[in-house]
Amino acid sequence: MILRKQKKKIIDLAIYLALTVFAIFYSLPFISMIGTALKGESEALSNTALFPRHLVWDSFKKVLEGRFVMTMVNSLKISLIVALLCVILACLSGYALSRCKGKIFAMYGSGVMILQMFPMMLMLIPLFLIYKNLHLIDTHISLILSYTCLNLPFSVWMMKGFFDTVPYEMEESAYIDGSSKFETLVRIIIPVSLPGIATSGIFTFLNVWNEYTFSNTFVKNPELVTLTVGLQDYLSQNSNSWGQMMAASTIGIIPSILFLLFAQKHLIQGMTAGAVKG
Repeated sequence: MILRKQKKKIIDLAIYLALTVFAIFYSLPFISMIGTALKGESEALSNTALFPRHLVWDSFKKVLEGRFVMTMVNSLKISLIVALLCVILACLSGYALSRCKGKIFAMYGSGVMILQMFPMMLMLIPLFLIYKNLHLIDTHISLILSYTCLNLPFSVWMMKGFFDTVPYEMEESAYIDGSSKFETLVRIIIPVSLPGIATSGIFTFLNVWNEYTFSNTFVKNPELVTLTVGLQDYLSQNSNSWGQMMAASTIGIIPSILFLLFAQKHLIQGMTAGAVKG
């Protein structure tokens, strides 16, 4: 018995060590990015070490003094609005697909799946022409509409999958107590589906936060560009400010990490554990 416990501890220790080594190796690009940001401009081009001997914060100061903060605020605003819209619309559509049966809803579900498979690059030029005629170019509305349409199909199918696992007996109990369908959705179904809502919100937020092509096409106003487009300021034809670019990239990932950590607690919650009693 004692030998088995010792053998198990050795195996667990070996697994943890292997996972630690893998995690460090997998994080090397991220570590290199931070190390380059802490080097001076000249050292960033000449020193191949991960971290410099003396930490230099000039790149972070220059980035924070420029318009990079404005681009990050623009990305944060657009990402949060799109994530909120997708979650709300996905909850309503996913609930309808999960609970309602018939040819109309089956066709709607097939249409959502087709939209999910449709390449977004094919939508770029048609959307640009539409937004141009509607005078929505160089506005955040064009990005919000585009990102919502691009991320909504995935969110709808994800929420439908979560709603399918919620026992219908919970809704019947609410109906007996006099609740309407909307009240049942808000008070009963959504609270036990928080893992799905959190997952949908996280994926949507990260997709919008990291998107570049649509943002670079629809918005050219320097005061309205997003973070991914703003990183181009540190690239030029003759020289590149690698230290400042790495500093901006390091700062740029902080909001997404904080958002992930904030919403992660909902991912581990049981959906309906103990909610239905026999």
